[in-house]
Amino acid sequence: MAKRQTTPYLIGYSVKPASVNETGEVFFTDGTNAVRPNQQQCEAYGYTYNHETGTCSAFTFTPNLGGNIANENNSTKGVGNTIETGTNNTLIMGENNSVKGLSRNNIIIGNQNEIANGINNTNVYGTLGEATADNSIVLGGNAGADNLGERQSIQLMYGRQTTDGVSKYSYLNNTTGSYFEVPSNTVMYFHADVVTVRVGGSSPHGAVGDYASWVERGVVINKDGTLSINRERDTIKSSGTVTNWLPTGIVVGTTFIMRVRGQTDMTLEWNSNITFTQIKTGVVLS
Repeated sequence: MAKRQTTPYLIGYSVKPASVNETGEVFFTDGTNAVRPNQQQCEAYGYTYNHETGTCSAFTFTPNLGGNIANENNSTKGVGNTIETGTNNTLIMGENNSVKGLSRNNIIIGNQNEIANGINNTNVYGTLGEATADNSIVLGGNAGADNLGERQSIQLMYGRQTTDGVSKYSYLNNTTGSYFEVPSNTVMYFHADVVTVRVGGSSPHGAVGDYASWVERGVVINKDGTLSINRERDTIKSSGTVTNWLPTGIVVGTTFIMRVRGQTDMTLEWNSNITFTQIKTGVVLS
C-alpha cells in the first residue's frame, strides 16, 4: 500500500511527492495527475534516482526490508490507535489516533489526531489535530464529528542567515527549500514574532550584537488552490545600526514564506516563531 505524502512544493517546481509504496518508489503529482519525476525533480526533494529503471526511490528495497523499517520504541496507551510502517520513538496517549509512517520522535495526546507521513519531532494535542510540518506543535480544538484539522493552532519556526541587503526566503526549521504548505480551502491567521541579531560581517557601520525585532501578522487564505495574504507589521525594539533590516510574510504557490532582508556586509541570524490559527472549511472557497 502506498503511503500518502504531504510534502510542500519546492520553489520553482510544479510537481511534488505524493506517495511512497512498499518497495520505496516515490510517486509524484502536479496537483491533479500522477507524474513520474525526472532526475532533477527526484533529487531536488532528497530522493535517489535510478537511471536503469527511471524511477525515484525513498529507500532501497530488499526482501528483509520489513525488519529494517520496523516500528521500534513506540508506546501506545488507549484503543483504536494506528502506527504505520517505519514509525520510531513515538508516544500515543488517547483513542483513534494515527501516525502515517516513516516518522520518528512524535507525541500525540488526545483523540482522532493525525501525524502525516514522514513528519518528525512533532507534538499534537486535543481532538482532530493534523500535523504536516516537522518540529511543530499542534492543538486541535474540535468536536468529534468535525473534520480533521478543521479548527486548530499550529506553532512552528522559520530561520536563515543573511549577508547582504537582498530580500531572501527564510526556511521552515532553517532547512533549505522547506516551507509550510497552506491546505486548500483554508483560512489562517498568522502571528510571527521575528528577531534578528548581527553575528559578523565587515560593514564599518554598527557592530556585532546589534538586533531588531518585529511582529508580522495577518491572514492567509487558500481559495481552492489559490493563495492570497493580507498582512501588517509592527516594529518592536532594536539596538544599533539596523537600516534596511526587514521581515515580510508572503505566499508563493501554495506555501507561506517569511521573507527577510538584511544589509550588505552584515551577517545576520534570523528566527521567526509563527503561530497559525486555522479554519479548514471543508467547502470549496471561490
